[in-house]
Amino acid sequence: MHHFELRFSHAGDTATNELLIALLADAGCNSFMEEADKLLAYMEAESIDDSAFAEIVSAHRLDKIKYLGHEALPEKNWNALWESAYEPVLIDNQCLIRAPFHPAIEGIEHDIVIMPRMSFGTAHHETTALMISLLLEQELAGKAVLDMGCGTAVLAILARRMGASPVLAVDNDEWAYNNACDNVELNNTADIKVEFGDVSILGKRKFNLMIANINRNVLLADMHPYAQTMYAGGLLMLSGFYFSDLEMIKQKASEMGFDFVLSKSKNGWTAAIFSFGNA
Repeated sequence: MHHFELRFSHAGDTATNELLIALLADAGCNSFMEEADKLLAYMEAESIDDSAFAEIVSAHRLDKIKYLGHEALPEKNWNALWESAYEPVLIDNQCLIRAPFHPAIEGIEHDIVIMPRMSFGTAHHETTALMISLLLEQELAGKAVLDMGCGTAVLAILARRMGASPVLAVDNDEWAYNNACDNVELNNTADIKVEFGDVSILGKRKFNLMIANINRNVLLADMHPYAQTMYAGGLLMLSGFYFSDLEMIKQKASEMGFDFVLSKSKNGWTAAIFSFGNA
């Protein structure tokens, strides 16, 4: 597998850029970076079919955007790219997400150190920030928590810091899995279990809280196994989709026995909480 940077021009239209990001996420891109005149998307694949990405632009009539091609990125260049652009993020004045080369901030309750590699989940994206904000509102002491599609494992680490136990983090991307393993060690939360795979590896294990910050299509496809992992009265916390997709997510969740609790949105992205049955 190789890591690729895909380049798209844009005209500064936020709504159009957000639509493109959603389409590219569905196509397998897992990280994005906006520059003054370009949108950069990143993915891991054996090869890139330029015509397929040009077709995404033309098929959805994104007239302000042009696909500019791709470049293969050696691993060391990928890391350098993220480290050069990485800044610490403070969520709700309670949780600081920073790299090892950033100083801690005195008085912050949750100080989490994340190596800025390609894994999704550095809190720079709205969905991760929303999920952190929702997590901070929960009582997690003694709760069993699953972070599905964990990326950097930042959400699993925060849950453990808030007293959750046991905590399981799962990702089907090898790079993300390895990064998650590194980060749980880095944050002295090595009792978080990190596993490589998807929902098929969960078996009969059950949780009080399941976190899934992935994308709309995966959330919809996996809603049934999500329900099978929940204790009665448990909570399902989802993000990775736009506000316009919320009704679709709510409908599918309802079919699987979940009740909608609340949602938060930021720049069009949305996170939502659902409850499962009665405790």
